[in-house]
Amino acid sequence: MEVPTDVELVARVAARDEAALIELHQRYAPYLAAVARRMLKDPDEVQQCVQDAFVNLWNHAGRFDDAKASCKTWLVTICHRLAINRIRGTKLQTMPLAEWDAPDRQPDHVERVVMRDAVDGLEEEERELIELAFYQGMSHSEVATLTGRPLGTVKTKIRGALTRLRATLTGEPE
Repeated sequence: MEVPTDVELVARVAARDEAALIELHQRYAPYLAAVARRMLKDPDEVQQCVQDAFVNLWNHAGRFDDAKASCKTWLVTICHRLAINRIRGTKLQTMPLAEWDAPDRQPDHVERVVMRDAVDGLEEEERELIELAFYQGMSHSEVATLTGRPLGTVKTKIRGALTRLRATLTGEPE
């Protein structure tokens, strides 16, 4: 039996196939929980953020464009933005937790270590900006205010750091 690709599963979710949603949840919920856990310290907030990301997937699967990002990247972006909203106090309406929301395995520690090593490989200034923006959930404006740097500089440095991280993690040239 052939394993469906993420793109096929998202298309099935857009057609309201719950089994496809469950499959994507099994693949990515632990990873999203690890992302949310870096930003949100409360385990209930982390679980709610992951659930909200999958509710968002269910409601907006038709908007997914695999030419712009992979399914994993798209889900991480959704989860990251939801975590930022939670940090800022913007709570979204959510559905009650279903049994399938509980992850069956622990987050992938290898991915976490690889990502930490990649971030640690950045220059000190870039690392600081990435940690503030992505791990602390600060907006670029908040990072600029906190660090005393101009907003344009912060955005440029973060963009450059993300380019280097992508190159490091994918093995592609910058």
